Amino acid sequence: MAYEFLQTAFIPDKPLVSVIIPAYNAEKFIAQTLLSVLNQTHSSIEVLVIDDGSFDRTPDIVRNLALEDDRIKLIQQPNLGVAAARNQGIKEARGEFIVPLDADDIWFPNAIEKAILKFRASSPSTGVIYVWTLDIDEYSKPTDGFQAAKITGNVLKTLICHYFLGNASATMIRKKCIDFIGGYDSNLKLNNAQGCEDWDLYLRLAEHYEFEVVPEFLVGYRKIFGTMSKDLNQMARSQQYILNAVNRRHPNFPSYLLSLSRSSFYLYLANQSDCVSSKILWFKEAIKAYPAIFLMRPLTILLVIKPILFRRTLKSIPALKSDSDFGRDLKSGISEINNLVYTPRKNKIKTFLKVLLGQALHQVISKV
Repeated sequence: MAYEFLQTAFIPDKPLVSVIIPAYNAEKFIAQTLLSVLNQTHSSIEVLVIDDGSFDRTPDIVRNLALEDDRIKLIQQPNLGVAAARNQGIKEARGEFIVPLDADDIWFPNAIEKAILKFRASSPSTGVIYVWTLDIDEYSKPTDGFQAAKITGNVLKTLICHYFLGNASATMIRKKCIDFIGGYDSNLKLNNAQGCEDWDLYLRLAEHYEFEVVPEFLVGYRKIFGTMSKDLNQMARSQQYILNAVNRRHPNFPSYLLSLSRSSFYLYLANQSDCVSSKILWFKEAIKAYPAIFLMRPLTILLVIKPILFRRTLKSIPALKSDSDFGRDLKSGISEINNLVYTPRKNKIKTFLKVLLGQALHQVISKV
């Protein structure tokens, strides 16, 4: 596959980075998310918060923080969906690089700096740098969940089968590359298929540009029991929508790659389900879509079947405490971010195995 080479790969000493944060009723965490960005060691940033029709205190919190730091800009629009919100932010962005960030996630202090360094060391055909992520809870403490891979270069086939990036907040992208492919697809909302907008974007980027990785845990991906995209059927529709789009663009791709992708995603939905009956339903769908998934995703299979076999009752967590006042004092807020400890917990062996299996999958699929 031929890649688009950028006319210039030159990166200035302190390039402007545009952080794009779509926000819809995000008052619980938006201040902490913003403070994690303002506290970056790379200070040449603009932070564009696109309020997507919130009816809580989200815009007020953003305005208050913007009074303390003029790098923050609030953009308001009716509720048009996450893709339209991100596109509006990208349209107004002035930076050479785009960092998409969900309104409840966190970038650790040197994340942007390390992503820029990786861009400097990478090929001119590199359009996306991704980093490793740790799952964090509602108190911003790491859990045992994480996402790690060392899949680089031509990643298209592997990315179709396996969303190894993990989430929408784990990348830095050249703005020229996003402009070239046309941004996020807002038609997913129109088709009642929201949920995979970021995966779709990365697939289209992978058709033209190479990916590189900073193999360090630099993003906190917030996962709260019972609040995740719980319309799992909509998530499944969303994935089917983007796979159909891939099939239209690449009709000669082996059909089993798409089947493997569906199966892997159904396993993901099974793993995210809150009850055993839902886990069983999606587990069955995964086996139906690609029976050999046992050989391809053994670790994920184990995570899914453990609560099924033991019929473990899934416990709920306490109700969220609002942190809408988190950013009332900017210096105090930054101090709290600095004091958070972001280290993998008992994950060294699991990380090694996950990376190893991901690379093996990549080697097999890339030769198809």
